[in-house]
Amino acid sequence: MKRLSFALLFSLFTMLAYSQEIKETSFKSEIQEVTVFLSGAQIFETASGQISAGESFILIKGLSPYVDEKSIQVKGMGDFTIQAVNKRLDYLSEQQTGEKVKMLQDSILAIQRNQSIEMARLEVLKEKTSLLNANKNIGGTQNGSTLTELKQAMDFYDTELMKIKAEELKIQANLQKENEEMNKLSNQIAAMQESGNESTSEIRIRVKTDRAGVANFEINYLVANAGWYPKYDVRVKNVSSPLSLIYKAEVYQNTGVDWKDVKLRFSNGNPNQGGQIPDLEKWELNFARLTTFNPRTQNFGSVSGKVVDAGDGEGIPGATVMVRGTTIGTVTDIDGNYSLTLPSGASQLSVSFIGYQPRDIAINSSRVNVSLQEDTMMLEEVVVTGYGTQQKKSITGSVATVRIRGTNSMDAMEASPLQTSVVENQTTVEIEVAEPYSIKSNGEKTLVDLKNYQVEASYRYSVVPKLDNDAFLIAEIADWSQYSLLEGESNLYFEDGYVGRSILNGSSLQDTLEISMGRDRSIVIQREKNDEFSKKRAIGSNITESREYKITVKNNKSQPVTINVEDQIPVSVNSDITVEALGLSGGKLDPNTGLVTWTITLQPGAQQELKLQYEVKYPKREKVILD
Repeated sequence: MKRLSFALLFSLFTMLAYSQEIKETSFKSEIQEVTVFLSGAQIFETASGQISAGESFILIKGLSPYVDEKSIQVKGMGDFTIQAVNKRLDYLSEQQTGEKVKMLQDSILAIQRNQSIEMARLEVLKEKTSLLNANKNIGGTQNGSTLTELKQAMDFYDTELMKIKAEELKIQANLQKENEEMNKLSNQIAAMQESGNESTSEIRIRVKTDRAGVANFEINYLVANAGWYPKYDVRVKNVSSPLSLIYKAEVYQNTGVDWKDVKLRFSNGNPNQGGQIPDLEKWELNFARLTTFNPRTQNFGSVSGKVVDAGDGEGIPGATVMVRGTTIGTVTDIDGNYSLTLPSGASQLSVSFIGYQPRDIAINSSRVNVSLQEDTMMLEEVVVTGYGTQQKKSITGSVATVRIRGTNSMDAMEASPLQTSVVENQTTVEIEVAEPYSIKSNGEKTLVDLKNYQVEASYRYSVVPKLDNDAFLIAEIADWSQYSLLEGESNLYFEDGYVGRSILNGSSLQDTLEISMGRDRSIVIQREKNDEFSKKRAIGSNITESREYKITVKNNKSQPVTINVEDQIPVSVNSDITVEALGLSGGKLDPNTGLVTWTITLQPGAQQELKLQYEVKYPKREKVILD
């Protein structure tokens, strides 16, 4: 038994000694391209350098701590074989970052100590001024002073007070400069700590070759804590001109690594989305009294609020807030505030930030504040592997799936790579930015112009006077699928003025895309009830009530307009209640919905009157609500 234990220990020490003998060489890498997904980003880097004969580790350092190890792909060019690839956190970089932060903090403390001395000096000067003012009476109150003594005293006070004021001004100027310097140092510290995780990660590539030489690597991987949201500027000069559609990306990245002069692409894919087709469960039909229905949620046009840390109540900057099931989202500002325009049917927000547990929260108000709990599992689950210390969740399925390919032949210059796992994206649409672009890792929102389309559009006005007396301009775009638009918020500009925000429904199944351009108050709408026609009378065992509404539409614009007007009559769901339309001024009635529509064209300055008349009959013993 002792011999067996000794043999095992000897083998273990031998393996450790062997692994420690393998040379490690750091290669400098640069980010060349970034594909930003709706959630997450794919980073493409290149690295090159000299490798030694035999086995060695190539270290690609200074990477984001949020690299998804399962997505790492490494392609090598050179006369060598790739034996293994893995990722680990680099806590040495964290220590170096901590030392830099401490140096900056020490600088702030030094400035604060100097300011304390300067403030004390200001107090001394204040006392000195008070002492001079207290001794203004020359020669006391009994004895008069000669002109010479008076002049000497005035010169003395003038000299001394000027010295005091000059020193005070100098100290105050120094205090102002020191405050500005402290603000710069504080901002620098905040920027260095922005990612919430001061460590970086590194990719370790184990290679083997018979001779020393040059090695080139192409590396790509997915990284969390980045993404983009589609945004639009919709501009209409007048209803006779094409529509200008500016497609933008609101991109954020808080990966811990700046993207400097990279080739930037935006994809409508989401590699984090599950690819498993859902299964239909059995539909069990029962009596209504035994069936539970979810209450219908109220729809709001927009929502705003604040995302805070549940522990200290402080706002969380850079948190992502999305309308669940859509591509509409935003990032919180430096105080944790957000604001979103909501599509119809929006019921939940998805809120997340690295290091916190994500939350889905119901939209039950136009203001929704969210508190996030720290994710202790993310912070604490760290294990030790043969390659070093790394996050536990990153190990799964990486080392076990090593496949070693390659050749030592001089004729084949491309080394066969090992991939821990391959992430296969869905068929996506990518928009590439032509010029190199830089985005800092600070969580701030950056708007990037992607495309500018001049789109032929037709325009009409829609009004629903029962609910709102304003007319809404609707732009209609045919064959809109060619633009690869996603659902997103749009800023609306009409006749060179900002008119509000709306939703561009890029997920619509209609052949014609409708974009609401907001309100146009140059079209005046009025809806009035005609009390003379609206009567209630009893006939036999029934009550008959009649209603008439007069809708007046006037065009105050300088050009003719086409307007769709919508109103309604009630629809009976009881056989004892009958509804009859009496006069609709040529409007079309949908008997299933009770919706009445008119399409009218008005010349400049013209107006038209529409009438809506209907009659309701029901039993005397019952009541109905018509108003």
